Amino acid sequence: MTGTLYIVATPIGNLDDISARAIHILKNVDLIAAEDTRHSGRLLKHLLVTTPTQAYHEHNEQQLTVQLVEQLRQGKRIALVSDAGTPLINDPGYKLVSAARDNDIDVIPIPGACAAITALSASGLATDSFIYLGYLPAKQEARKKTLFECRHETRTMIFYETPHRIEASIQDIGDVFGEARRVCVARELTKQHEQIVCDSLAVIMHRFKDGTLKAKGEFVIIVEGNTEDISIDDAELLRVHEILAEKLSPKDAAALTARITHSKKNDVYKLALENRDR
Repeated sequence: MTGTLYIVATPIGNLDDISARAIHILKNVDLIAAEDTRHSGRLLKHLLVTTPTQAYHEHNEQQLTVQLVEQLRQGKRIALVSDAGTPLINDPGYKLVSAARDNDIDVIPIPGACAAITALSASGLATDSFIYLGYLPAKQEARKKTLFECRHETRTMIFYETPHRIEASIQDIGDVFGEARRVCVARELTKQHEQIVCDSLAVIMHRFKDGTLKAKGEFVIIVEGNTEDISIDDAELLRVHEILAEKLSPKDAAALTARITHSKKNDVYKLALENRDR
């Protein structure tokens, strides 16, 4: 009989945020695969968990995945934890979960804290539709390129950022989206020095400059989606459609044109038909 892989969420700050179910799993599995055994060791000690641990991080996950899957196939029960929050969200684990699935091994999530969702829930920005985009690129040119590609995004956007890049990233977000765009910056969530500040980008930038928002700790940035009219004229729609129609069927070209221009597929297709014989 094969074993079970548990994906166990751990606290992002406050140790009381771990669930009773998570503690039970951590105490009763055969092995805990941890992103950093020293970091996780402090939590496990606090919880009186004595289960053996194994380091599983980005530098060894390729090699160790094979070993862990073999143990799972032999019937072992393994818990995967990251340094904080829900594993795989900007943390190692994808290869292991994918390999476990490929080998018909049960993968059971043990839900809990996640910085992105925690910040979103307190942001006051739209939560009915959002997109998680992880860390912005470290270099400004690449960062602005990424932001420029998101300029028409209507969903709420979620980014992670480090303390040494937070001010530069906020400045770039303001440059690309405009300083009137609303944003929520959440710092050191659930920890002693937690700050959650929601306002326009102009105000947020001022908060960093005057020191009321400190560039210390880990950050989540929640950015309001584009609420402006982003429609384009018929001539541009037809131009894009005609280029795509050279390689695609009219319907496929219409569908892709709609995605590129944030238009409705039926409107694009109808416009293309009306202008086909002109």
